[in-house]
Amino acid sequence: MTPQDKNTALLNTQFCVIEAPFGRLGILTEMVDGSLMLSKIDYLSSKTPLSLPGNQLAKEVAKQCAHYFKNPRCQFNLPLKPVGTLHQQKVWRATQEIPLGSTSTYGEIAKKVKSGPRAVGTACGANPYPLIAPCHRVVSAQGVGGYMKEDSPGFYRQIKIWLLQHEGVL
Repeated sequence: MTPQDKNTALLNTQFCVIEAPFGRLGILTEMVDGSLMLSKIDYLSSKTPLSLPGNQLAKEVAKQCAHYFKNPRCQFNLPLKPVGTLHQQKVWRATQEIPLGSTSTYGEIAKKVKSGPRAVGTACGANPYPLIAPCHRVVSAQGVGGYMKEDSPGFYRQIKIWLLQHEGVL
């Protein structure tokens, strides 16, 4: 990659960090085939330094996230970078069909997408668009379950609990 290619890639990719009630959100946007798209949302610690959105899409993502944090009925309408395997995409679409204020189990999603509960959990853990594809609404048959590859009661599980409370599930 030439220095000019690196500069173009940097101009076409933008990462910012915004506040969230449970810490911070990292927002990554990038140019894909001539269109600016959201490529990832990360849950980050409250110790992560804030950085302002540098392009219009990042500003819009931040705005829609802020609306969601005030009102969980907020509907996201953002251009998403196509990513993931066919199986992951099926799981993420299935999570988007879970109504606000409801949950579904890993097993129920597995039946819907003709898979296994563990494979559903793995797909949820790989979700690049939490909040938009609400994998936090997928729970174990015995309770809340893990979240984002973490089964212990740690940072990501606390976010899952916050999100479910915010949406009126817990």
